[in-house]
Amino acid sequence: MLVDSHCHLNFPELASNLPEIFANMEKNGVGLALCVSVNLTDFHQVISLAENYSQLYASVGVHPDYEDEEEPTVERLVELANHPKVIAIGETGLDYFRLKGDLEWQRERFRNHIRAARLCGKPLIVHTREAADDTLRIMEEEGAASVGGVMHCFTESLEVAERAIALGFCISFSGIVTFKKAIQVKEVAEKIPLDRVLVETDSPYLAPAPFRGKTNQPAYVKHVAEEVARLRGISEEELTEATTRNFMSLFKLK
Repeated sequence: MLVDSHCHLNFPELASNLPEIFANMEKNGVGLALCVSVNLTDFHQVISLAENYSQLYASVGVHPDYEDEEEPTVERLVELANHPKVIAIGETGLDYFRLKGDLEWQRERFRNHIRAARLCGKPLIVHTREAADDTLRIMEEEGAASVGGVMHCFTESLEVAERAIALGFCISFSGIVTFKKAIQVKEVAEKIPLDRVLVETDSPYLAPAPFRGKTNQPAYVKHVAEEVARLRGISEEELTEATTRNFMSLFKLK
C-alpha cells in the first residue's frame, strides 16, 4: 500500500471529482493520503474530508504564502489539532520566493506552529523555498527536533536534507523528482537513508512526468515511488513498504 503524504483534496480542482479520485487511488494501490491545511478559513473542508473518508487524515496550519489570512495563535492551533484525525501541524515554514520585503511575520508564524506542535506532540509539515538556512535555524531554535516531521516537496541540497534528518525529519519527494532537470532532487532521493524517505503528490500541483502539466491527484504518487525506487536501485515494492512504514511511524498510526 502506498501513502500520499501530502495532498490538497479540498482544492476545487479535486473536490469536485472525489469518487473518481478515490477509485484511481484504489486502482493504483494508494491506500492512505494526508490532506494538508493551508489556512484556517478552509480548515473545515479539510477536516470534513478526513471525517468522511477512512483513507484520509488531516493537518492544521497556515501556509507561509497566505499573507492575509487569520494569523494562527499557538492556542488556536493546539485546539484544532485535538481532533483525532488531525495527525500533523502545518503546512508551515518559510517562502522567500513568492513574497518579498519584511517577512518577519512569516518567521513568527513558523515559530508559533513549532510551539503548537511541541505542545500537542504532533509532527510538523514544513515548506521551505529559497529560505533553507532560516528554516533550519528556526527549527533548531524552537526545538522542532522534539516532535520531528517532514520536509515536504523537497527541492533543496543534500546538505540541507542531512541537517533536517539530524533534527528527526523525513524528506518527502513529489513529482519534481521525475523531472529530467531535477538533478539535485534526484541526488537527495538516491542518497538519504531509506528510513527517512516519504513520497507525495502535493496535488493538484506538480504532476509527475507522465502527466506533467495536468491536474495532479493522489493516485499519481505511484509514479513518484517508481522513480525514487529506480534512483535507489531497489524494487518498487521495497520502496512502497519503506515509505508506508515511515509514514505510519512518523504520524503515530497503527
